[in-house]
Amino acid sequence: MTTVAAYAAPAAKAPLERTTIERRPVGEFDVLIDIKFAGICHSDIHQARNGWGEGIFPMVPGHEIAGVVAEVGPGVTKFAVGDRVGVGCMVDSCRECENCRAGLEQYCLQGNTGTYNALDRNGEPTYGGYSSQVVVDENFTLRIPDGLALDVAAPLLCAGITTYSPLRHWNAGPGKKVAVVGMGGLGHMGVKIAHALGAEVTVLSQSLRKKDDGLRLGADHYYATSDETTFKKLRGTFDIILSTVSAPLPLDAYLSLLRTDGALVNVGAPEEPVSLNLFSLLGGRKTLAGSGIGGIRETQEMLDFCAEHGLGAEIELIGASEINEAYERVLDSDVRYRFVIDTATI
Repeated sequence: MTTVAAYAAPAAKAPLERTTIERRPVGEFDVLIDIKFAGICHSDIHQARNGWGEGIFPMVPGHEIAGVVAEVGPGVTKFAVGDRVGVGCMVDSCRECENCRAGLEQYCLQGNTGTYNALDRNGEPTYGGYSSQVVVDENFTLRIPDGLALDVAAPLLCAGITTYSPLRHWNAGPGKKVAVVGMGGLGHMGVKIAHALGAEVTVLSQSLRKKDDGLRLGADHYYATSDETTFKKLRGTFDIILSTVSAPLPLDAYLSLLRTDGALVNVGAPEEPVSLNLFSLLGGRKTLAGSGIGGIRETQEMLDFCAEHGLGAEIELIGASEINEAYERVLDSDVRYRFVIDTATI
């Protein structure tokens, strides 16, 4: 076991504080990663504050990890010391069920092993990227292309794949009209990726406060949902609506914006339940859907796509001592668009 520095929430809703944790020895198929940068995802806050259910504490959040390989196990064939790598939201799965065999480890029928707030195969808690090092199986480690700086690549391991996967699955591309609901950590990557895929992109945000940013990042149109005329004007417009917000939406109103056979895909995960009138789906053969992250193969595809198109996250780099302040700013929508921790400050 190796002792490494980390920032952890000692209990639910408690401020994060500097501590040390134990990392397992490097096994035959493991890579030891010197973490350079770790993104702060809204899901870190949900879990550290028990918003999605009972968490495992102390909790070291962080599933947007970018770093450099420091050591490899004797059986590792995919990576070498010095490689630039990333780790996303999961670090293992059963690897045997039909979903895992299909490259959909995120939907493992036995449940994938989360990068943090989970128990590994040995029943030990997993700890995330707010730390100086992590040990990960090579099969759940991603290669970060040279065309992406590590700091702007880190958020791609969650925000990037969480938006890329549904956009690809629902065939966003030329001739398709895509709306992205919310212009935050997930939403700004949704705009960039949908634009790079060739779709006509519209941002639906509460206000026009971030309109200039949205247009700069690739949106063709930008509307405020607080304007009562928006839903009338855009009725029946979109093929795909990608909702990235973590608050309950008036689903019936948003479903009215879809064309026949359109899909409203949720990647944000509100803590509260939502309501729906099923007639909103029946009139137009519409789909209300959800999407998680992506499998390992698709996540690598996303990283390569982002490198090819020059798509990194828009970030604000912070020191570890600013994590608690950053959490409050995320809740206040006061970040453009992803906080990234320089882990050298832990």
